[in-house]
Amino acid sequence: MKLKVADLIVEINILGELLLSRVQHYVYDGEKTADIVIEIPKRYYENKHKEFPHLSFEECEYLWSGSSFYEQLVDFDGLMLHSSCVEYEGKAYLFSARSGTGKSTHTHLWLEYLNGARIINDDKPAIRYIDGEFYAYGTPWSGKTDESENVGVPIAGIAFLERGENSIKRIPGILALKLFMEQTVRSVKKETMEKTLDLLGKILTEIPIYRLTCDMTEDAVKTSYNGMKV
Repeated sequence: MKLKVADLIVEINILGELLLSRVQHYVYDGEKTADIVIEIPKRYYENKHKEFPHLSFEECEYLWSGSSFYEQLVDFDGLMLHSSCVEYEGKAYLFSARSGTGKSTHTHLWLEYLNGARIINDDKPAIRYIDGEFYAYGTPWSGKTDESENVGVPIAGIAFLERGENSIKRIPGILALKLFMEQTVRSVKKETMEKTLDLLGKILTEIPIYRLTCDMTEDAVKTSYNGMKV
């Protein structure tokens, strides 16, 4: 099966219903050759299922096929940021945090209080550098909620979220590097890791990065949007 994800053609062999259901908006029926090939044998997923018995076989396929995509994405000036990405007025805003902090809750408040806002990807958006600009893309690998759109949107800002009183402050790239490294794919391959670090350098230079502390109210949306809008 071929997919179009983040403006790349992806060839993938799908075994289970979970992944198959998630890729329906990404199916590609054109003639272009694949940029990325995800060719993982069934035995690999079976071994992962044995290693992580709390995960079903289909969940293992979903998770590790996504890891393969994001690792290969580096070859196309792209990476994954564990975050919830919302689009509003033609710009993408990414909110990253450790699981359970409330990043998805925050972006869904944007949907509630900002007419026309939509989720691009609720857990693992792809970021790509194309023609001198960074874009956020939806992908089929979008976490438990399966909220994603097969679009690419210019990025206005990235915020690392914490619980607290509503405030937002821009932070320098050097302080954001550690936060990024905690929330992206870190390859064991030297060449891939070097490409990732080079791309992170561009991101930290060209995209405004913020530290957002917030509660879960309408005022939190006003604080984050007013602090990040361009």
